[in-house]
Amino acid sequence: MSWYKKLGPGLLYAGAAVGVSHLIQSTRAGADFGYQLIWAIFIVIILKYPFFEYGPRYAAITGKNILYGYKNLGKWSVILFFLITFFGMFIIQSAVTTVTAGIVAEVFYIHLPIWSIASLVLFICCLFLFIGKYKVLDTSMKFIISLLAIATISTFLISLFGDYQQDNSLKTIFSFSNKNHILFLIALMGWMPAPFDIAVWHSIWTTEKTKHNKDASISYKDIMFDFKLGYWTTLILAIAFLGLGAVSIYGTGVELSANGSEFTKQLLQIYTSNIGEWSYVIIAAAALTTMFSTTLTCLDAQPRVMVETSAILFNKTQNKATSFYWLWLFLLAFGSIVIIAFFSANMKTLIDFATAIAFLSSPILAILNYLVITGKDIPKEKQPSTLLKTISTIGILFFVCFSIYYFYVYFF
Repeated sequence: MSWYKKLGPGLLYAGAAVGVSHLIQSTRAGADFGYQLIWAIFIVIILKYPFFEYGPRYAAITGKNILYGYKNLGKWSVILFFLITFFGMFIIQSAVTTVTAGIVAEVFYIHLPIWSIASLVLFICCLFLFIGKYKVLDTSMKFIISLLAIATISTFLISLFGDYQQDNSLKTIFSFSNKNHILFLIALMGWMPAPFDIAVWHSIWTTEKTKHNKDASISYKDIMFDFKLGYWTTLILAIAFLGLGAVSIYGTGVELSANGSEFTKQLLQIYTSNIGEWSYVIIAAAALTTMFSTTLTCLDAQPRVMVETSAILFNKTQNKATSFYWLWLFLLAFGSIVIIAFFSANMKTLIDFATAIAFLSSPILAILNYLVITGKDIPKEKQPSTLLKTISTIGILFFVCFSIYYFYVYFF
């Protein structure tokens, strides 16, 4: 088996991660503050690294997803994760689907209500999953992420040579004393590169990948290489999207719209007017593949998580629990459409709320992942290095302190 065929869950991770956090939040960070917040992207991606790595590490060592590690801590931890996922998944899915629908409307000149386009997007994603299940997801994501990386990085490099009219008087300086700046910073870090839920998704995809490759073994080394490739790709793409905002929009006086379809239209127009009309296809491809990959992977992962947690909580066999996958998929799609129908006009508020919730739940999930990977069911020689444990401790303290700071800024 070639190394390429062994890739999969790491690219699914990248596909799920690069949507809202990159196309929307990273671009907004660059558009509003130039390169001033690039430090935040580096810090949060480094501090989150261990907790995301623990998902595939646990799966590679035990052959089970990390939810079984939660179970070993006590069913309370599985219940806690179930509640965090349940109350967040509809907002997450509606947020990413709204952006995808806006891009589809702009690229294909579709003049319909955004909720109807979102319904079409979700139907296509459901069709993908129904026809090919995990295999088509695994195969298609390799192509999608490759196209996404090429298109995004090419667009950023081309933008560096553009001729932009930036006015220093219109450039905003980030300030920790500004409440709105702090709230945006937390929203940026909440999904950068992704919410911690994805560590669980990744471990589930890893076990699925192993099941679908019975003809050839996938080693611990293969699994960790796959993870690292996907993870550090999200850092490169985050910098590229922030750079696009910084180069093309910062200091121009342009304010990005809070409406999903208007935001997309505005973004594409700004990029093409500054870089050149010839670049529209490349930019549109980058935006569309970014958001379609996120919508598809989120739609697959969240029902899988609900199935797995239900199986553990109610002592169901895997076969019986799996039959509920399609029920959860339908509920997620339907619930997302309802939310989109009511909130699509104010996408910015919806996304900021979702990303803030993700950030505030970060300390809880970070602690759970750390307890699992350093627990008694993981052999000492397979546990994280001293360096990773140190970064984990710093990360937990960072997320706890910033969460407290968020509440202070928001309420006082």
